[in-house]
Amino acid sequence: MKKYAFTVLGFVLAIVSFSQNGEGNAASKMNDPKMQWWRDAKFGMFIHWGIYSVPAGKWGNTTTYGEWIMHTAKIPRTTYSALAKEFNPTQFNAEEWVKLAKAAGQKYMVITSKHHDGFAMFGSKASTYNIVDATPFKRDVLKELAEACRKYDMKLGFYYSQAQDWYHPGGAVSGNKDWDSSHVGSMEKYIDEIALPQVKEILSNYGDVAILWWDTPTNMTKSMTLKLAEVAKQYPQLITNNRLGAGMGGDLETPEQFIPATGFPGRNWEVCMTMNGHWGFNAWDDRWKTTKELTQKLVDIVSKGGNFLLNVGPNAYGVIPVVCQQNLLEIGEWLQLNGESIYGTNASPFPFLSWGRATRKGQVIYLHVFDWPTNGLLNVPLGNKIKKAYLLADKSKNLNIVPSKSSSQIQLPSYAPDKMSSVIAIEFEGEPKVLPLPTSGKLIVASSTDSTSNTKNLNDGNPNSKWQAAKGNTNASLEIDFGTEYAINAMSLVEPWHPWSGIKQTHELQYFESGSWKSINKLSTDGTGSTESFKVIKAQKFRLLLENQKEAPSIGEFILYRAE
Repeated sequence: MKKYAFTVLGFVLAIVSFSQNGEGNAASKMNDPKMQWWRDAKFGMFIHWGIYSVPAGKWGNTTTYGEWIMHTAKIPRTTYSALAKEFNPTQFNAEEWVKLAKAAGQKYMVITSKHHDGFAMFGSKASTYNIVDATPFKRDVLKELAEACRKYDMKLGFYYSQAQDWYHPGGAVSGNKDWDSSHVGSMEKYIDEIALPQVKEILSNYGDVAILWWDTPTNMTKSMTLKLAEVAKQYPQLITNNRLGAGMGGDLETPEQFIPATGFPGRNWEVCMTMNGHWGFNAWDDRWKTTKELTQKLVDIVSKGGNFLLNVGPNAYGVIPVVCQQNLLEIGEWLQLNGESIYGTNASPFPFLSWGRATRKGQVIYLHVFDWPTNGLLNVPLGNKIKKAYLLADKSKNLNIVPSKSSSQIQLPSYAPDKMSSVIAIEFEGEPKVLPLPTSGKLIVASSTDSTSNTKNLNDGNPNSKWQAAKGNTNASLEIDFGTEYAINAMSLVEPWHPWSGIKQTHELQYFESGSWKSINKLSTDGTGSTESFKVIKAQKFRLLLENQKEAPSIGEFILYRAE
């Protein structure tokens, strides 16, 4: 995974061109039969575990390291590889891990078979630098986890760092700055003698592998990529992500550490995210996300049609941190009651809901209320007849419905039944009738546009297409005239970068009134976009001012939402 140390540190991890979704466009269709179980699953466990758990985030006087510690601290190969002799996770219990994932409501697991440090968490004939041959533990973690997953009917996937390998000579290094001359070698030879045989091992030695999760295709050429792709193709039910290299793509888009404002309509996508600031175990990082935050992130992702791959970083003893376990168990409790509104659902029919999110399953829409209305009335911007409404926690009591032309109001109890997300199910007739976005198809005028982009990309519904100001500009503006007044209360911006890109872009949304522009809100992003709510503004003209000191301002989607 990308390097994080409390805050996101800027690293460009590959020489290929990145889009917001990852390192290559996804190839598989949403209706591909092999994807159905994954699309229904919604929630999985990511596991980052290796010998980097021994220093536990500390090297010298610095305590902000994670799984990138070898690279960031520029530790020599011989020094770092000696950590394997200290790695003896005698408390590791594969069945306990799988039982925890099941209790959390997770339907699949993905574990690091080899991370960028080159250390394999399985017995490999291609290299003795592995958990069986190089540690006192001498047990094959993948074998034990695979057996436990089969026993408890859990899908299993393997993460594999195919390009970056800081131990084996010839392996790629992010930034192409090798700090150890003994690591210098041929990348082609590394691919042929280490990566290729190890990928064959993990796909053939552990039974039915559901997912192969590539990462950081640094310096991957087309020929290298094709060699690995050919191995994966021998397993037609295998799901692969879009990080193999050379624009190969895969079955999944993989936004990392952020939730795209609009998701990826028409594609399979999965947010991978940590519970604190690191992927690998860091004993000093206590910035844990709360259960409420994680639950609402799960709901947000699923409401946009995606999956949530939530990471845990076990310690050197093989124990998943207690706070992670507690968060997972509490999410599981919520899912036991509300899982119907998550598993097997489709994306929300509503572009935006100021009070929460929604998911759909057939003729039922599940309303996930984050902000319980103080007046007890929940406005639902649906033009269909609602036959029935009820709390998912109490299906025996129907809620009162007050219909109108393009929306309905539902009378709610005085207090929210759930502190994380209260779910109301509504049964309706026909296909959802929802008003279109005000910005759909409208002309957006830019102060400048690069010759390779177009302002039509700003509202074409495709988050991967973008508008960019002409090169050399640090400031730009986007203006839209609706031709009539609209009541607006929220904005979404999709941006084409990653959290680690080092981009800071500022935005100010304005509206035109009485002959002058007036400010609505100002925000600064890290290049991954944002959705912001604000008080209702009724106007005909709106303008977005942008500033970006690193490169020309750019936006993938610029969306204004009508007030409900």
